[in-house]
Amino acid sequence: MSEKKIFPHHVAIILDGNGRWAQKRGRERTFGHKAGAANVKVIVRAAAHMGIKRLTLYAFSTENWKRPQVEVNYLMKLLAKFIKDKTKLLMENEVKLNIIGDISKLPEKTIKACLDVCELTKNNDKLVLNMAINYGGRMEIVKAFKDMAKDGIDFENINEDDISNYLYTANMPDPDLLIRTGGDLRISNFLIYQMAYTEYYFTDILWPDFSKNDLDVAVDSYFGRDRRYGGLNELS
Repeated sequence: MSEKKIFPHHVAIILDGNGRWAQKRGRERTFGHKAGAANVKVIVRAAAHMGIKRLTLYAFSTENWKRPQVEVNYLMKLLAKFIKDKTKLLMENEVKLNIIGDISKLPEKTIKACLDVCELTKNNDKLVLNMAINYGGRMEIVKAFKDMAKDGIDFENINEDDISNYLYTANMPDPDLLIRTGGDLRISNFLIYQMAYTEYYFTDILWPDFSKNDLDVAVDSYFGRDRRYGGLNELS
């Protein structure tokens, strides 16, 4: 009897390699970011068609503010433009946009674009697209504990569910699969609480070149993983 494959319903991706992709072509880093944004459209559509239910993309980290101001300014404008321009794509593919991270630090136009499209797509239910913007895993955990303190939570009796309920990802399942493009073998402060049992897939492919077929390969690799969550399976 064939073994039933468990599908990764929540996939997280660290979109790495835009700058190097541009530099290999003798172009400015901003050219790579524009190409990377265009590739998000390809992968979101592919994920929706594959049956992935949640896709979480690391778009802009709390550490990215350290980049040159010109690059940061470009990324802020690109984010606002991307979110507004892709509204039709989200609606056609029944994708709900959700933002995780502290967007209060973003430019006003970027904040407005995020909130407007989140509101417009809130009833879509084929795929939830989480865009992590001004997001950092450690910052998220610190914020969660500060919010718990404000709410008078009894810290002597808190459990894992209590902490999860105060994260940006409250009421969401943890990622089943993390994909990182660009060749680095680290998670860069991304969903560090949520990915305790996530399967990792690293590839040297730079994000603008990461295709639907590459997503298929990553998902296929997940099917071969033995997910025991600290226990034993029937064959162990």
